[in-house]
Amino acid sequence: MGSVYFIRHGQTVWNVQHRIAGVTDVELTEEGYRQARAAAEELRNSGIRIDEIWSSPLRRASETARILSEATGIPWRSELRLKEQNFGRWEGKATVDEGFILEKQQFTRRCGGGESMLQVAQRVYDVLDELKQVPDRTRILVAHNGIARVVRSYFEEMTNEEFARWTVPNCRLMRFDYP
Repeated sequence: MGSVYFIRHGQTVWNVQHRIAGVTDVELTEEGYRQARAAAEELRNSGIRIDEIWSSPLRRASETARILSEATGIPWRSELRLKEQNFGRWEGKATVDEGFILEKQQFTRRCGGGESMLQVAQRVYDVLDELKQVPDRTRILVAHNGIARVVRSYFEEMTNEEFARWTVPNCRLMRFDYP
């Protein structure tokens, strides 16, 4: 029926510092730029036919998408619905903060006064449903770790615990197939 690919943005300073970025517009590190160039090289040599790249408008994702696009010639566009979850008052705090970890597990509550996980899932599922309607076009989504979780949950069964713990490395290419 079709496939969609996903790449998490390159490394940021806040990734290294284990800080919650959410919708805070954090830039890539030099390592993040290197990861994006390596991902572009991998994509160019993969033989995968990609029609378009859609990315979160946040710089860490849009810069990664720009590098992929320039290296491969694949056109890209920004897609607001692929923005990371808004974590409200938790943004900038440590990812290991016990309060954040507990609040993040409450999928229906607005995390830190920002967005609930269900709100994020609705907008990302809408994107995936839209892409499913055009099975002859293959796209790469370039976004964030939280968005990767939602994308995976669309295609695969996950427990709440698996969903909360699952993470994807920066600039890893993943493929998901529509049933």
